[in-house]
Amino acid sequence: MSIPPVCVCHRLRAELPRIAAVVLAALLAAAQAAAQNDSEAGAAAAAAASKASFGTPRADMESFLVAARKGDFSRAAAFLDLRRVPESERESRGPDLARRLKIVLDRSLWVDLDALSEDTEGFPNDGLRARRDLVGTISSQAGDVAIHLDRVLDVDGTSRWRISGGTLAQVPRLYEEFGYGPVEELLPRVFLDVHVMELALWQWIGAAGGLVLAFMAGWVAALGLLALCRPLVRRSRSEIDNRLLDATVQPLRLALTLGFFHLVTLPLGLSVPAGRFVGGTLEVGLAVATTWLLFRIVDVLGDQISRRLLRSGVPGAHFIPLGQRSLKVAIGLFSGLYVISAVFQRDVTTLVAGLGIGGLAVALAAQKTIENFFGGVFLAVDRPVRPGDFCRFGERVGTVEDIGFRSTRIRTLGRTLVTIPNSEFSSLHLENFAPRDRILFHSVLGLRYETTPDQVRHALAAIRRMLLSHPKVEPDPARVRFVGLGSYSLDLEVFAYVGTSDWNEFLAVREDLLLRLMDIVAGSGSGFAFPSQTNYVARDDGLDAEQARLAEEEIRALREKSEGSPD
Repeated sequence: MSIPPVCVCHRLRAELPRIAAVVLAALLAAAQAAAQNDSEAGAAAAAAASKASFGTPRADMESFLVAARKGDFSRAAAFLDLRRVPESERESRGPDLARRLKIVLDRSLWVDLDALSEDTEGFPNDGLRARRDLVGTISSQAGDVAIHLDRVLDVDGTSRWRISGGTLAQVPRLYEEFGYGPVEELLPRVFLDVHVMELALWQWIGAAGGLVLAFMAGWVAALGLLALCRPLVRRSRSEIDNRLLDATVQPLRLALTLGFFHLVTLPLGLSVPAGRFVGGTLEVGLAVATTWLLFRIVDVLGDQISRRLLRSGVPGAHFIPLGQRSLKVAIGLFSGLYVISAVFQRDVTTLVAGLGIGGLAVALAAQKTIENFFGGVFLAVDRPVRPGDFCRFGERVGTVEDIGFRSTRIRTLGRTLVTIPNSEFSSLHLENFAPRDRILFHSVLGLRYETTPDQVRHALAAIRRMLLSHPKVEPDPARVRFVGLGSYSLDLEVFAYVGTSDWNEFLAVREDLLLRLMDIVAGSGSGFAFPSQTNYVARDDGLDAEQARLAEEEIRALREKSEGSPD
């Protein structure tokens, strides 16, 4: 029993709230489990950090980040210079400042710990005052804000590096720009405090929902653009407009989905590494969509050009597929270089220059490959055979299926696929059966020696009439001749062309001609000879005496005449 699509849609619409509630409950459960694991790991990390050596910019900044990432902002506040904060407010404001600074750093500055000093005195010649080091610079709307570490002497006499008071004074303003904004007031605390891979729970939920919305928006936008362009395309008489429009739908849908997802992720306030990952993914996706679109355009234009060349009879249609593949390889190469540059943030000019330097080595290593490539080019230019042609190559026959960059594939009569390198295939003796306009019919009829000359003449005349009157036999040349006295037969040679290039049709015509020849031979009162031998047993009587005497006198007269003639 089939369910109407309308009922299915209504049922899905009714079940969507329940499905969303189940998914949200599962996410909350996973988040709570992750928070519990993070708290346990944070406690272990804090214990390990307490045993670690402090007193260097790298170690103290790392301790702050470890505690903040684990959600232990009370411990993270120990690495803040709170001397400007009244002592009565330090216990409450310290963790809040640590939490806000952590959010600001996640969204605006990814701290490179390896770039910080491991010396207790910090970097001596960095242009800053003594006992101060630079962590990084945040670019804000009001200008650049430097994040500094100051070496501070604790009450117990130990010296530690702490985030400077001047930096902490900028945290409220920076948090207004890089903080969560109204989201912090609207969402429950669990959505803000639970972090997985440096992203809060609400950001994960927003990214997942944004991806679904972006997919739906991309689909609807692509359908809308298709609906707008379809009437304009229909006005054109050319078929290529419709094919190009159909070819651009799916790549355009992917590009629109990526664009909408980028817009959705902007208000999420992703961290620096997450933002870089999403940005790199979007760039790679756009490169894939562009490459996909160009591939489809190349296919459509190549097919259109090939059809026109075949229709007009202009040579070069077989070269189009090879040109399409070459162009696709070039597009894929440039796209790959762009993806490498976008993902690894590396300049590809050095790689491109290295290709020129290593070109000679590559050419030597790929000598056979280049030889096969040029063999394919020569096959495409000279066109001794084309895909779909039935040909003889060497001692074998088969149908050409494809001529690629490296090899040619041929389907033999046994339905096996033979792959021959282009360099070898182009050097073979190729006999192409496809271009012939007619097919030769040649047969030798062996009649019995008992056949009389009149019977032979009757057979020759009847065969000539049959050849000239047959609708599929070309009249010029169409001949039959008595060509010889064979070892056991009188040989009649039939030579004619059948006006077809289809081998199956030729087989049917040849069958008809052979049957008619059999009727003519039978009608002439003769028959076909079988290979045989005849043994004659007889004794010659020899010449009589008078004939022998006359022959001897004739020979003697000729000899005397030749001897008496002058030299």
